[in-house]
Order: sequence, then structure tokens, then C-alpha cells
Amino acid sequence: MTITAHRSEQELRPDPGRVIARIFLPGEELPNTPSRAGAVVERVLALPENECEALVAAMLEDFADRHRDYEGILAAHAAMVSVHLGRSRALTPARTLLLGASFTAEFALEGAALCNPSAVPHPDQTSLQPGQVRVAVSLRGVGEGHLSSVGFATAVAGPGDLWSFDPRPLPAVPGVIAVARWRPEHVLAILADQGSIDELAHNVLAAVPPEFSGPDLERALAEAPPDLVLRPEAQATTDLLRKIVSSAYETGFPPDVALAQQVLLPVVAEERNGIEDARFVRFVEDDGGVDYRATYTGYDGREITSRLFTSPDLRAFQAHRLAGSAAANKGMALFPRRIHGRYVSLCRSDGETNCLAWSSDGYVWSDPVPVHQPSASWEMLQVGNCGSPIETDRGWLVLTHGVGPMRKYSISAILLDLDRPTHVLGRLDYPLLKPATDEQDGYVPNVVYSCGGIVNDGLLWLPYGIGDARIGVAWIPLDELLDQMSTTRA
Repeated sequence: MTITAHRSEQELRPDPGRVIARIFLPGEELPNTPSRAGAVVERVLALPENECEALVAAMLEDFADRHRDYEGILAAHAAMVSVHLGRSRALTPARTLLLGASFTAEFALEGAALCNPSAVPHPDQTSLQPGQVRVAVSLRGVGEGHLSSVGFATAVAGPGDLWSFDPRPLPAVPGVIAVARWRPEHVLAILADQGSIDELAHNVLAAVPPEFSGPDLERALAEAPPDLVLRPEAQATTDLLRKIVSSAYETGFPPDVALAQQVLLPVVAEERNGIEDARFVRFVEDDGGVDYRATYTGYDGREITSRLFTSPDLRAFQAHRLAGSAAANKGMALFPRRIHGRYVSLCRSDGETNCLAWSSDGYVWSDPVPVHQPSASWEMLQVGNCGSPIETDRGWLVLTHGVGPMRKYSISAILLDLDRPTHVLGRLDYPLLKPATDEQDGYVPNVVYSCGGIVNDGLLWLPYGIGDARIGVAWIPLDELLDQMSTTRA
């Protein structure tokens, strides 16, 4: 007997109307090209006032409903180029908005694709019927230039095999960015990854507070011993420290913005070309405290970085870089609780094997231990996880993906021991889910891929990306899946 996933009729497709208004600087579209901002400002200043007013009236009619606080966005963008106005040049309200609009462009968050979902219980579980759970689903939107961001949808699962996505409201709303704080030992671990710890770094990190930010770093650098600061190698250390500390940030959303409106955009250099494959998990601490965490991949156009979102409520987020040998590749997925007092994560540090890693603080990860290597025909190229392990009474259920000939992706599962997760109890020797005939085509053909599922009312629910182009949903009776795995010992 074999089991396969049942496909729901529910589906999410990319919405080209989900746009944000972001700063646009003419002449700076490509690296190392000069800005044309000054010339554009002069043209805006040369327009007659009545023409400015007419243009702004038309803009407000066309764009105000597409963005939250559209006029505030334009005013902020105008302020960014106000250096070209001179000290005594005052602008009318209409000309200020026109100036801001001249340095603003819309970006379609899902203009190219929608993919790689993960599912967690929503923080709000009120107003539900028996057997239902409200689900928060993270989504990877891909826009112009293959730039990825994280959005959200909400759904209700249950009772039984019912799943319903809620409408996704507009407009899409980016978060408000603020500086985050670091612990010195976390920065030291990142420096160690790069082989860049010297005496200047030791001195500076010994002088900052136990939790510090950029201004604290600058004070410590200013007070460092001159003999260390003036060494030829010191500039590289200084630049690296500043780069690392500036890579953390906080982002949050006003209370009147729904979860499905929220967008986590690339902010720092490590994310310049996208935030990819966020694997969210509802994490329960040993003392019963709950928060939400998501490992994700930052991509700067050349290199990837393993990073972490933490959030108490899916409304305020902190983003930090992860460290250690286990964080050297894509695809980390956190266990939903500590095991024997330590954080545990799946990873794929060699690029093709599911491994396990441990951490004392959730940020610095130890040497990985292999638990599942490619072996079957449908996973000959590599294996990886499909999100955080799911705790069952028989073990940790890990949904896996395998890549086979023609770079075809399939989804299967393994089972790990609850107390000794490096011990594999069982596995399926066939896929639960592989691209159906009508799922072969897409932005990336022949791919079914998920970043995390959820169990409710005896069913495992798995939102999954189809061809990196749209989102489907499948379900499997949990006990039937576990029964199959218990008969196939690894």
C-alpha cells in the first residue's frame, strides 16, 4: 500500500496589483553610474505651478488608493533629494509631491512569481468553529529583476479536509525599519566564520555593551588603542565590523495593517537581491513562552547568507545573520522547541544532504551531523527539508524534497526520534507529492516545493509552490503517513 497527497481545489496565484512605491533614483539603476537627480530636480522646479497642480491631482486619482499614505511616501522621497534645492528654496505642497513622485516607482511584488509557502498557526484563533484552525501562510513573491520578498496570506483549515484561503486585502504595506541590537559573541562568531578575528576586533567588541548597536560600535572604534587602529590591516577589520552590525534591523507594522497586507522587503546589503525561502515556525520555549521564527536566505546577487527573523506576534520582526558551519548554506529549518536545553535545526551545509545542527543561543550553529543522504532515484541530485519538523507522538516528522533527473522536485518524508533526532526511525521510499501533468509548467518548471506544513484535526496540511509560479494546497491523513513510515526502517 502506498499513500499520496490529496490536492485541494484552493489555490493562490500572483496578484500584479500588489505593488509598493519605492525610491527611484535616475542614473543609479546600475552600479557605478552617476546620479541624474540634480537635473531632474531642476526640471521639476521649472514647471509652472498650475501644471504641477494638475499633474499632482491626476497622480492622486491614479495612485492614492494603491498605497497606504501615498502623500507621505512622496513627501519622504522628496526629502531624500532636497539637498539639490539649496537652502532657501521653499516648495509649494503640490510641487513637493511632484518632486517626490519624480523619484518614485511602483514595484510589483508578485509580478513574476508566487511560491515557497510555509504555514503556522495564526496568533489569532478567535471566532472559529470546532475542528478549525486559522493559519498564517508566508509567501515568497518574486518581482522585476527576480527580486524576492516575503508576504503573507491567511486561511482556515478544517473541520476535516476543508481549507479556505481568505481574500488578500490591498494595499500591500512595507514595514517601518529601525536599527537592531547585537551581542558581542554573535559578532565574534561571524568574524570567526570569515577568519577575520584580530586584536582590534577583540578590543572593540570587549568595549561595547552586552547588547549594542551601530552608535555603540562607533564609540568603541573611536576609543580603540591608536596602535591597533593605525595598523594597515585595521581598515579591513573596521569595514567588516560595520558591515556586520549594519546587517541587522527591526521592522514593524501599524496595528491597522492586516497580516495579509504586510510585506518584508530586502533591507540590508546581504538581502540586496532578495529574501528567499522563509521557513516559519511557532516556537515554544521551555518556560512556555511563544514566539515566531523563520530562517531564510539573504541573496546579494553573488553570495547567500543564512538569516533569521524573530517575532512575538507576526507584526514586529527582528532580522539577524546566523553564524557557524551549519549556517553556511541554504535551507535551515528550526525545530519548534528546544531538545535537552538546546536549539536544534535542520540544515544542508554540504548542498545535498539533510543534516542536524545544535545551538545554545539560536544564532551560532554547531558542526552539522548528516541524517538523510540522497539515495532514491527521485532524489539523486540532492535532498533538503520542506520546513520545520512537526512533533508527533511517534517522532519528528520531517517533510523532505528530493531533486531527480531533469531537475524534477518531489516531496517525501522521514521520521526522527523525539529525544535523539540524529536517529532516523523511518522514511518513505517514494514521493508523497510530485508535479502532476498540469503542474509541470511555471516560472521554474517541474517543481513542487514547500517551506512548511501544519497538522489539524488529524490531517497534515501542506501548502506548496507549483513551478515557482503559484500556490496549491495538499493534505494527508497523519496516521496513515506515520503508519507507512513505521514499516520502512532507515
